[in-house]
Amino acid sequence: MTAEIIYQGQLRTQATHIRSGNQIITDAPVDNQGKGEAFSPTDMVATGLASCVITIMGIKARDKGIDISGAKAKVTKVMASDPRRIAKIEINLYMPEGDYSDKDKIILEKAAHGCPVRRSLHPDLEEVLNIIWP
Repeated sequence: MTAEIIYQGQLRTQATHIRSGNQIITDAPVDNQGKGEAFSPTDMVATGLASCVITIMGIKARDKGIDISGAKAKVTKVMASDPRRIAKIEINLYMPEGDYSDKDKIILEKAAHGCPVRRSLHPDLEEVLNIIWP
């Protein structure tokens, strides 16, 4: 088992990661009858995509002896209606200072596009990944 989710009422959930005990609270967003006091479930999908991209790049970077500590992603999620769904996720990924060769950039960008979360999302979801090199 990966997680246990308990409905807290008032459109809030508490998810517990079984192995670590870490917890995440979600709230329905304001535009969908919620308080918007925490990540919404769809925020978590967008955030999960960005975290996955950075993690997969981190694995490849570590294997190549490249330090990408401090890489930062800014995520924008755009919702659609009828049906309500995520229409677009845009990730601006800011790479930290470093001496990246053209080959390093190609390797890391290819790794980013191989993220398993990305491969799991619906093909109609527009995904934009902008990698900003120093």
